[in-house]
Amino acid sequence: MQTQAAILWEQGKPWSVETITLDPPKAGEVLVELTASGMCHSDDHCRTGDLPGITPLIGGHEGAGIVMEVGAGVTRVAPGDHVVFSFVPACGHCQPCADGHSNLCDNGSALLVGAQLDGTTRHHSEDGTDLWTMVCLGTFSKHTVVNEMSCVKIEDDIPLELACLVGCGVTTGWGSSVYAAEVRPGETVAVVGVGGIGAAAVQGARLAGARYIIAIDPVEFKREQALKFGATHTASSIGESFELIQQLTWGRMCEKVICCMGVGDGEQIAPIMSLCAKRGRVVVTNIHSADEGQINISLCDLTLMEKQLVGTIFGSANPQSDIPRLMQLYRNGQLDLADMVTQEYDLEDINQGFADMLAGRNIRGVLRYK
Repeated sequence: MQTQAAILWEQGKPWSVETITLDPPKAGEVLVELTASGMCHSDDHCRTGDLPGITPLIGGHEGAGIVMEVGAGVTRVAPGDHVVFSFVPACGHCQPCADGHSNLCDNGSALLVGAQLDGTTRHHSEDGTDLWTMVCLGTFSKHTVVNEMSCVKIEDDIPLELACLVGCGVTTGWGSSVYAAEVRPGETVAVVGVGGIGAAAVQGARLAGARYIIAIDPVEFKREQALKFGATHTASSIGESFELIQQLTWGRMCEKVICCMGVGDGEQIAPIMSLCAKRGRVVVTNIHSADEGQINISLCDLTLMEKQLVGTIFGSANPQSDIPRLMQLYRNGQLDLADMVTQEYDLEDINQGFADMLAGRNIRGVLRYK
């Protein structure tokens, strides 16, 4: 079949919306008609080269839609099912999955290769060129073929244009607070960066019972939005937040600090660690440039104060169980997805959507397919 997709032909260049040819699903695969795709900073990281990747690439990894066709042997979903994509295709039986860490499924080794899990492609340009896909998904396409291990079935009454956010940003941010940081009732939490992931981290900290939640972002609009999601205080910079946190905690500082900046900077790690209390934990959720090999940190502070610096992918969540759990929180009115969508875009306007993201005008932009 033919469909429309946004292709990155070369790093540093804009996305090009073109007609592509899509092969039918093979064994274990699923054809999905996308309703919406979130525009995550990770996709722009592929464009800028902060994340290693190959081109030509169909971007997008935060999608939701309806199953149209399934290949041989598919058992997890059926035609007509509403699904959210997990950007990590979780097999359920490798060692990390068996240990309850399916965000680290061994299939993750294929995520930046660009091909399907069998090493071949289903997406092709009009001249027959094979097209790679972002993390085996390619949600910047109105239709896509994915492995069934990337599909999480959800209830039909949940708006897919909101559910798509849970495929990456919401689960990553929420899990960064609830799982990676292990926020506990009564704790003080700082969230550095309030885009899609940071806004979800604020909500995760709120749901976990944090007493104070300080949202740190240089953009006034994002600070204002953070208060809607549950932040109790805001600051425009790490330096400005230091004195505020000192006052709020009588000098004890934050039990948990969650880094959700657009692009991480190793020089900022030491100042961020200074916001952290004794035995506190700093969680690095945001991406750093792949070629960044050094960070600024006081190891004396790390040791003598027993501070922790940890990383997380996908919020240390288990997508097959946590995505339905988050959908239930949304249905109960406990998780705000609607206010996270600042603006919707047609696929043809994808470059404007990313320009708005980089300018700080969006919490999350969403592509709507018609």
